[in-house]
Amino acid sequence: MNPGLIFLSESVGTTFLTLLGCGVVANVALAKSKGQGAGFLAITIGWGFAVMAGVTVAYSSGGHLNPAVSLAVLLLGKITVTQFLVYIAGQFVGAFIGATLVWVTYRRHFDAEPDAATKLGVFSTGPAIRSFGSNLATEIVGTFVLVFVILAFTNGSTPAELGALPVAFLVIGIGISLGGPTGYAINPARDLGPRIAHALLPIKGKGPSDWSYSWVPVVGPLIGGALAAGLSVILLPVA
Repeated sequence: MNPGLIFLSESVGTTFLTLLGCGVVANVALAKSKGQGAGFLAITIGWGFAVMAGVTVAYSSGGHLNPAVSLAVLLLGKITVTQFLVYIAGQFVGAFIGATLVWVTYRRHFDAEPDAATKLGVFSTGPAIRSFGSNLATEIVGTFVLVFVILAFTNGSTPAELGALPVAFLVIGIGISLGGPTGYAINPARDLGPRIAHALLPIKGKGPSDWSYSWVPVVGPLIGGALAAGLSVILLPVA
């Protein structure tokens, strides 16, 4: 597959993913938003359909939208190392752009929101109880479920070949079941790209970007994706 096409497709898909995903958090969390207070269930549903939209528009590259998925596909020999690097570059660029568009859309609400932690929560995940070991385990388990089930659905192929709607319901299910401890990043690009946007954008009263925690939603999902790839060879009929 052409590297330029991979990069463009993944960038566009992850832009939609992050715009709608971080957008639902902004709608639920920020002051004076019409959706304020809708709750965690609304966020999980919003993220699920954000994934559906992203996978749909990224059909030409397979709709990975997630370095953990791309790593699993790499380890299974479905893509090359060069392609893997192009995939994750597109994913991080798209995540940054999507998060920036959320800020543009909700800029007045960010200005009206007094709590810096709420503003950061629109962009990136954070633990309900901070314990790096436990938080890392949560991200590993959640991402393992995501990638393992995708591999089972697709016989080792990629989400776009599965169809976007089942992946959306899978993400909603993970959020409802396993999202409480960390906010279920289960995607390094989804967390780090918007976190960088939070650090760089001129957001009024934004506070720090919590870099001390930022490695958890990157390392955990990559471990989870790698474990899913390895165990799929043993436990699933992966072609």
